[in-house]
Amino acid sequence: MISLEAVCSSLASIAPLRLAEDWDNVGLLVGNRRASIAKVMTCLTVTPNVVSEAVEQQVGLIVAHHPLPFKPLARITSDSVAGEMLLRLIGAGVAVYSAHTAFDSAAEGINQRWSELLSLQSVETLVPTAGEATKRTDSHGESLPLSIEGTGRWGRLAEPESLHSLVCRAASAVGATSPRLVGDPDRKVSKIGLACGSGGSFLSAARRRGCDVLITGEATFHACLEAEACGVGLGLLGHYWSERFAMEGLAQTLESAFPKLSIWASNSEHDPLFELNI
Repeated sequence: MISLEAVCSSLASIAPLRLAEDWDNVGLLVGNRRASIAKVMTCLTVTPNVVSEAVEQQVGLIVAHHPLPFKPLARITSDSVAGEMLLRLIGAGVAVYSAHTAFDSAAEGINQRWSELLSLQSVETLVPTAGEATKRTDSHGESLPLSIEGTGRWGRLAEPESLHSLVCRAASAVGATSPRLVGDPDRKVSKIGLACGSGGSFLSAARRRGCDVLITGEATFHACLEAEACGVGLGLLGHYWSERFAMEGLAQTLESAFPKLSIWASNSEHDPLFELNI
């Protein structure tokens, strides 16, 4: 058994909560910091399926990317889906922690992990934070290369690649099955912007960085039209797929940090969207 506070402290080290957007709800959202836990489960979103899995498996902590609750609640009752899930979790003694946008922007967060999967070079943030270069040391106190903190990432490919090939490779890297793109599929691209989740709003930031393409989870129709008009390619992998892979990786990171705990990524979570063949 490990204290919940110890796991929360480790999570805050991986994704410093100061990096979260002002509108976000991050940190320990449900639970008793003084409690001892034996099982941790990560997921992208707390859903009824995830709650059932956590309760059945006697999980002590759910580490969810998306916060529950997200917005302030005037009441917690079974009249709403969120209320019913919270009642079940609290009744079973299951804590909930979310880093959300802090994990998006962290030096070892989702967008950084994505840039590494695509082997991008000279990686920087799309929207830097103040003092984004952060000194790091290993367990022996030896200096490590500077890390970066901020929203999104952009970098260069070792060799130019067609937009079609890049989007397919990005999709394969995270397990996405139905990627879509905006732009000429045969166009060669070399400067790549990344923004996990609903990242269409970072199109302007990608343009300012001179990116040929922005890879994200999803974007609005009008963002797609804007991308087409300004000549920036868009790769849309699906919100779920653009972030879920990192929650699986986070489970592995926590497993290494807490070998006495049983830690896994939810087995019941899935993308709610299905592609129809017509």
